[in-house]
Amino acid sequence: MVPPAMFDEVSFASYIPDPNEPSQAVAVAKAEEFAQKVAKIRGGGRRGLFGKKAPATGAGLYLDGGFGVGKTHLLASIYHSSPSPKAFGTFVELTHVVGALGFNQAVEQLSNHSVLCIDEFELDDPGDTMLVSRLLAELSQRGVSIVATSNTLPGQLGEGRFAAQDFLREIKKLGSIFETLRVDGPDYRHRDLPPAPDPIPSDELHELADTVDGATLDSFDELCRHLGTLHPSRYKKLVEGVTAVYLDGVHAAPDQSVALRLVVLADRLYDESIPVTVSGAKLDEIFTPEMLAGGYKKKYLRATSRLLALSRFEVTAS
Repeated sequence: MVPPAMFDEVSFASYIPDPNEPSQAVAVAKAEEFAQKVAKIRGGGRRGLFGKKAPATGAGLYLDGGFGVGKTHLLASIYHSSPSPKAFGTFVELTHVVGALGFNQAVEQLSNHSVLCIDEFELDDPGDTMLVSRLLAELSQRGVSIVATSNTLPGQLGEGRFAAQDFLREIKKLGSIFETLRVDGPDYRHRDLPPAPDPIPSDELHELADTVDGATLDSFDELCRHLGTLHPSRYKKLVEGVTAVYLDGVHAAPDQSVALRLVVLADRLYDESIPVTVSGAKLDEIFTPEMLAGGYKKKYLRATSRLLALSRFEVTAS
């Protein structure tokens, strides 16, 4: 549970705030303060009657904002600045860890960490919400600080998806753990850049794929079918060692389940900075207007932003 390779070298100093967006400079300062607080909590604690220290309650910070404003950059900077042991992962990866270890073992494994950094905090079902709410409450009480990023304020997580009273009660608990910090600004991935490249003809796509060592070439439909046979936690393994991805016959996702799998794949490709070239439809046409009007809108917009950025990455021919 470490930051993706793209964020191996980032720091507070390497975050360049947009001068037109004052919230970004504030966010850098607050994030740096939080990292200092993490170290202090980990080294502190209250001494008890018999000389044993009781752990201080962990701190909480929630970075909210649109796509491409540098929230993951700040999250990784907090991770790099915090004492070990520490953990970094997406919300989905965190639920996978709990599923693999079991709740009690996950608490034990993480409770000696200084900080848990959670990227892309999103709640897709009440079960995950209650699981994570309980996990974070337990870890916070044991002195683990928690920092998360999302495109939705804690009180609005799950909005448009579920209305169960139990779900809403858990949402409020989560919100109480964090100090919320808003980060505004345009998506840096597309700031002052030309439009993403258009799809290319299928025969040209095949020719290009043959010139690149380590590239993959797949029919979009076959890829979608294959993703349905794998648990999303395995998508990271799927792209290991891939230098470029070529997709033939791209079109709108046929349904929500396929679309959500493509979101996870887009995230893993982006983590590894793997260029994407396609034939067929444009990458911003994968998610239909109906999908973009639903409860997963922010997921789809983030995935589109990342796929368009990957389509601009330079591919090195062998």
